[in-house]
Amino acid sequence: MPFYKEGAMINSIEQYLSELKKELAGSDRATVQDALADAEEYLRTALDNAKKGNPASEAEALASIIEKYGQPKEIAAAYKSIESSTPLAFSRPARPEVKAPPAPVAAPAAPDTRPFYARFFGVFADPRAWGALIYLIFTFGTGIAYFTWAVTGLSVSAGLLVLIVGLPILGLFLLSARGIALLEGRLIEALIGVRMPRRPLFSRKDIGWWQKFKNLFTERQTWTAVIYMILQMPLGIIYFTVLVTLISFSVWLIGRPVWELVFDFPTFVFPPYAYYTPAWAMPFVVIGGILLLFATMHLAKYIGKMHGMMAKTMLVRE
Repeated sequence: MPFYKEGAMINSIEQYLSELKKELAGSDRATVQDALADAEEYLRTALDNAKKGNPASEAEALASIIEKYGQPKEIAAAYKSIESSTPLAFSRPARPEVKAPPAPVAAPAAPDTRPFYARFFGVFADPRAWGALIYLIFTFGTGIAYFTWAVTGLSVSAGLLVLIVGLPILGLFLLSARGIALLEGRLIEALIGVRMPRRPLFSRKDIGWWQKFKNLFTERQTWTAVIYMILQMPLGIIYFTVLVTLISFSVWLIGRPVWELVFDFPTFVFPPYAYYTPAWAMPFVVIGGILLLFATMHLAKYIGKMHGMMAKTMLVRE
C-alpha cells in the first residue's frame, strides 16, 4: 500500500523531499540542503536495491523504505535536534536516529550582555575573530587560485565547445566548481562559524550522462559557485590589503618608543629634516596603536561574518 502521513499519500521520492522541506521550514538553508541530500541518497539507493531484489510497484517498495528511514516530520525533528546540539566543525553529522524521541531543542544563545569595554577588549579571546582574520588573509592566495581555475576552465571550455570534447570538459569544470564550493564552505564554517553544507549534493545514478549534464548546467548553484570563485580574487586582495595595512600601522604605533628611543628611527624623514614624536605625545601614540589593533580584530570578525553570509547566499541551494 502507499505510505500515508497525516492523511497525505507519499507516492514518490520527490513528494517525500517536498514534505521534508516543508517540515524544515525556518531551519538554516545549509541544514535543509544536507537533510534533503541525505534523504534523497538513502531513498533512491534503497529503492534501486529493493526493485532489483523484488520487482514490485514503486509505491509499495517506497512505503517500506520510508517506514524504515523515518517520516519527514521525524527526520526534520531529528535534524533540528542535532543542529541545536552539534557545534560547527569539519565533521559531518551522522544520519539521525529517528526511532528514539528527539532531544529537546536548545534555547537560542543569550545575547552578550557584557559591558562595552569587556566586549571590545575581549575580542582577542574570541576564536571566531582569529578564525575570520586567518580566513580573510589567506583568501588572498585562495582567491587567486580560484580565479585562475575559473577563468581557465571557462576559456578552455568555451573554446572547445565547437568540438565534441568541449561538453565533457565543461562538465568536468562545473563539477570541479561544485567541489571547490563544498571545500570553501567547510573552511568558512570552521573558521568563521557560518553554517555551510557538510556533504555534496546527491547525483542520481538512474539517469543518463546527458540528463546529468543538463541538471548540472541549469542548476543556479553551479553558476553562482563559478561567480563566487571569480569574485574571490578582488575580495581577497581588498581583505589582505586592508587588514595587513591596519595591523602593520598598529604595530608601528605601538613600537614607536622602541624605534625612536632604542634604535633612533625618526617618525618621518623629509631631507634634510628628521621628525621625532614629542615625549608628551608618546603615550597617546602607543594607546592609539593598541586601540587600533583591537578595532582591527573587530573589523576582521565583522567582515568575516558578512563574507560568510554572502557565501551562504551563493553556495547553498535555495
